Amino acid sequence: MSEKYDKKTIERLLEGTLKWEELKPIIAGKKDPQRFDLVMEILQEKVPWEEKILLPLHEHLYIVSKNNKRIVKCDCGYEFGTYQENWKTKCRIRVRDNAESIRELYPENMGCSPEWEELREFYCPGCFTLLDVETVPPGYPVIFNFLPDIDTFYENWLGRRTPDK
Repeated sequence: MSEKYDKKTIERLLEGTLKWEELKPIIAGKKDPQRFDLVMEILQEKVPWEEKILLPLHEHLYIVSKNNKRIVKCDCGYEFGTYQENWKTKCRIRVRDNAESIRELYPENMGCSPEWEELREFYCPGCFTLLDVETVPPGYPVIFNFLPDIDTFYENWLGRRTPDK
C-alpha cells in the first residue's frame, strides 16, 4: 500500500528541507498515484510564467508546452529552444582548464589535472543560475544528459495522454 503525503510535505521534499526521518519513508515506500500530479502542481505554482510544465528536466529547468511546441525553459523564463536539442549549447559556459581556476574550487593537489580534464560550468543566460557542471577531457563534446520520451512516459507510466496533445 502506498502512503499519501500532503502538499506541504511534498513541497518540503522538493525544497530539500525534510529531515532524514521524514525523507526515508517517502523515498523507500511505494509512490502514491497522485504524487506526480502534486509535484507538477507545486512546480507550476513556483514559476512566474504560464506555459504548462510537461516534465521537470533538471533543477531549475522544465520541458514546457508553448505554441504547440515542446521547449526547455528555466525558472526565470529564459527559453533554450526545443527539448530535443542539447540545452547546454545555449548556456553561458565557464571552462576551468588551468590550475589557477581549479584552485578557486579545490585546495592544491586536491582537484583535477588540467592536462587530463576540465570543468565546465553551465549558466542560464537569463538569470545566471548555475545549471550543471561537467568534468570531461579537454576538447570532449558537450554532454547531452537526457532526452525523455514524453509521450511514452505519460501513456505507459501515467496511463493518460500528454497534456499538450
